[in-house]
Order: sequence, then C-alpha cells, then structure tokens
Amino acid sequence: MLRSFFVGITLLFSVLIMAQNPTSDLPYRELTTPTAAYSGPEVAARMIDGLGFRYYWASEGLTEKDLAYQPSDGARTSRQTIEHIYDLCTVIRNAIEEKPNTGQKVPEMTFDELRANTLNTLAHCAELVRKSNNLEPYKIVFKRGEKSTEFPFWNLINGPISDALWHCGQVVSMRRASGNPFTNKVSVLTGKLRE
Repeated sequence: MLRSFFVGITLLFSVLIMAQNPTSDLPYRELTTPTAAYSGPEVAARMIDGLGFRYYWASEGLTEKDLAYQPSDGARTSRQTIEHIYDLCTVIRNAIEEKPNTGQKVPEMTFDELRANTLNTLAHCAELVRKSNNLEPYKIVFKRGEKSTEFPFWNLINGPISDALWHCGQVVSMRRASGNPFTNKVSVLTGKLRE
C-alpha cells in the first residue's frame, strides 16, 4: 500500500514536471515508423519529417551564447540562421496550403516560440502531404503586388526543403564551434535516440 502511494506520487510529479516543460510536446524528438508503401506523398512527407528531426536536434538546448555565435563578419548568427529556416518552412507551408508567399517578415518571437512554431509547422505540413493523393497542386507562389511567380512541387524539394536541411547542418556546425556540440545519442539514419 505504501509502495503504491510512492509510485503514485512519483508519477504525479513526473506529469507536473512535463507539463512545466513546453518542449516536451514538440514533434520530431524521434521519427515515427514509416509506412510500408512508397507513394509520392509518403516520400515527400518523410522528407519533411527528416527535416523536422534534424531541426529538432540541431536546435535542442541552444543557449544565448550559441544563438549569438557568428562564424565571421558578415555571416549570419545561429539565431539568424534559425530565423531563415523558419522563413523556409513558411514557404513550404504556404505551398502545401496553396497560399502565396507575400514577403511578410518573421514576427518577433522568443527562441522557444520560434523553435516550437517551426517544428509544429513542419509536422502540420507532413500531415497534409501524407493525406494527399496528388502533389501537383502544391506550388510555390511568390506574389509581389500584381506580379506572381510560380514553381512546381519539384522546386519545393530542391529549394526550401533542401535549403532548410543545409541550414540545419550549419546550426550544428556553429553550435559545435560555440562549445555546445550536437548530442551523439541521435541517429539521423534511424531517426531515433541511441540508448
């Protein structure tokens, strides 16, 4: 009876601690098991999931010192690189929601808000793509005044998705240079954490 009481109290405190930590609900800590089917939407969604997983771990545990790190004069800081990744994810979301990109600025956010919004945007995009039967409607549209430029889904892959992956690697390099390396418990091959 006393043991059950202590187990219950321990579980209660664990739940309370997790509720206090907003990052505990963020997607992409680990990747889910993929489906057995290889359809265009499944492959595209998995690419977005792979970006989400890499971004999660590239940005996990960054400090103010890490965010301010700038490898050279004129280069982006880690924070600016993370804001650029958010911009790229907005382009991905707009294409998948079939909305134009109108050049709006990144809203002011704390790092935690920026990170959570980026991860949740990617999870939302992957879910929409996974549910679709056709990737053709997902075009990148840039609209500036009356001028509109349109690109097919192919450009979403070699453009913002690949570019965001590239920049995740930069964040990993910069955090290593600022003294806070990426954890070695992450397997990008399996999308899981090593024990």
